[in-house]
Amino acid sequence: MPNLSQNGCSVWVTSSTELIQTPTAVALGKFDGVHRGHQRVIQPILHKSADTERIYPTVITFLPHPQEFFTGKTRTLLTPLDEKVRQLELLGVEQLVLIPFNKELSALTPEQFVEQIIVEKLQASRISVGQDFCFGSNRSGTTRDLQVLAAKYDIPVTIVPLETHEDDLPLQKDDTRISTSLIRQTLETGNIEQANRLLGRPYTLIGTVVKGQQLGRTIGFPTANLQLPEDKFLPQKGVYAVRVSEINQPDTTLTNRWGVMNIGNRPTVNGTYPTVEVHLLDWSGDLYNKKLQIQLEKFLRSEQKFDNLEALKSQIQLDCNTARKFFNRVC
Repeated sequence: MPNLSQNGCSVWVTSSTELIQTPTAVALGKFDGVHRGHQRVIQPILHKSADTERIYPTVITFLPHPQEFFTGKTRTLLTPLDEKVRQLELLGVEQLVLIPFNKELSALTPEQFVEQIIVEKLQASRISVGQDFCFGSNRSGTTRDLQVLAAKYDIPVTIVPLETHEDDLPLQKDDTRISTSLIRQTLETGNIEQANRLLGRPYTLIGTVVKGQQLGRTIGFPTANLQLPEDKFLPQKGVYAVRVSEINQPDTTLTNRWGVMNIGNRPTVNGTYPTVEVHLLDWSGDLYNKKLQIQLEKFLRSEQKFDNLEALKSQIQLDCNTARKFFNRVC
């Protein structure tokens, strides 16, 4: 696979084992979501070594997602590549290595994985993994196995306890682990506040503004139609209070703006496919081709069909008022 661009970030991203910057301090895992648990796993590799040798804090994950490889089914992600890189950059990670997950890799024994990947390719000086990390063929290698195998090469392994939550979540009655699957389930119910607590940050959509039907302009609520990565996981359909900023070439008038976002098929106008549209409160201007970051703060209501455009217009005004009250309360 070819080397991937750095997406305008300071994180070096590669899917070629020949282009890895070495030596490394390595955090191993899937890291979809870069949630609170993932952040704890990453922290140990950020600690500066007493050695004078340059060591690159590196996150190692797999492409495609192992579940996608084994099932053959496309999987949507909480953090597609571009977004994952941005989150890792904020944490202080300097390198993201996407190990091609294929038949050959999945067949490696734990011993072979450590020798060929950890030692030879990554030249790891230290490793950090979550308590539930498994590796090697049939996921046969445990964190204890990793410690024993890595010790043969004098590589210390930090095993990070699972991060837990205190929310009363009906989705996991006896399991308080923070996990990607739990966050996905929480987003599917529209419980944005809980999802954001589990993530340790607002759930975010990043997309480019493209031309839509421009229906919003005709009823006084112009919207930005967002084109998102195809593999981006979308929460429950409906209307959200959001914060909007431009990225890459920031417009100072487009920083942390309040807005109302709709995710859905637009049943009032007989829409047949899902769209993501954002109306910025108290702002006007040309948004076409701008890359926006949308942070979801509160779920306002489910998607619904109205009898006519006038009724839709009235509801959008109510949505805007509700969003303003919410932001005035939390700001």
